[in-house]
Amino acid sequence: MNEDHYIKKIDRVTSILTQLQTKSIVRAQDLAEKFDVSIRTIYRDIKTLENAGIPIFGEAGSGYSLVDGYKLPPVMFTKEEVLSFITAEKLMQKFSHESLDSHYNSAMEKVKAVIRNSEKHLVTTIENQIDIYSYRPKNSDNVKNIIPIILESIAEKNQLKISYKNVKDEASERIIEAVGIFYEVNYWYMMAFCTMRKDFRQFRVDRILKIEKTQNSFHQEYGNVGDYRKKSKNQKVSVKLLVEKKILPFLVNSKKYYGLISEEENSNRMLMTFETEWIDEGFPRWLITFADFAEILEPEYLKDTMNDLISKISNQLNKK
Repeated sequence: MNEDHYIKKIDRVTSILTQLQTKSIVRAQDLAEKFDVSIRTIYRDIKTLENAGIPIFGEAGSGYSLVDGYKLPPVMFTKEEVLSFITAEKLMQKFSHESLDSHYNSAMEKVKAVIRNSEKHLVTTIENQIDIYSYRPKNSDNVKNIIPIILESIAEKNQLKISYKNVKDEASERIIEAVGIFYEVNYWYMMAFCTMRKDFRQFRVDRILKIEKTQNSFHQEYGNVGDYRKKSKNQKVSVKLLVEKKILPFLVNSKKYYGLISEEENSNRMLMTFETEWIDEGFPRWLITFADFAEILEPEYLKDTMNDLISKISNQLNKK
């Protein structure tokens, strides 16, 4: 076997050890897919770790984990990993939810503490050379530490009691079973099963007025939050716009996100048809960015929504 084979094996075995350190149980099948090798190769790698004195609990066909209580020396990071941490930190500073900021900053301090001295100069040199420009609105939560509360309820499988304000400023109390959280169109949302509606609903986090974990547990396994976004049962509304062609290059990255289903040339304009769930807020706010190049054909009430939004903007700008 050549030297390259042994280097790949060393890298793979080291990565498997890292996986064992970071997860409670690791399946051989998942490792085989991750490293694009056979399961038998993974079995041999596990044996290599055991022969090196690493106490691994488990067996082929189920999963592996480090024996409880076993401690390994701190992990050392490569130069590339250090650079990725700095970049990720900048992204977190712009897009993280405020209830996670202090926790992430604390975690990053611990990561930086174990970086090799020879690599620490990278942090001070590069930190100020990376910036992320974001135009998202800055919203203050009504509840401190709200996302950790939601995530804890998911892990512990306890129902949450919330007071929630909808888009019409109407407040109601709900008992919910949280599935997960997601970030979309500049806001954080929680996907949950609402016991009152007997269906899944999404709740914008900044509209939650109160939240508390109850002692009531739930046993339903809901799966991944992404599955519910794909299967969303929110009613979709058909929107038709006549858009001037000269603005189309600026909509390439966003039009499908907002539900584009078809385009048809119409003289010097394009007839664009959308199916959107965000007709009350998200879609109008996107449309206003190019409204001077677009004509609304349907639904008629979208024109009223746009007029109201433009009036609000005008009033804001004319405030003294």
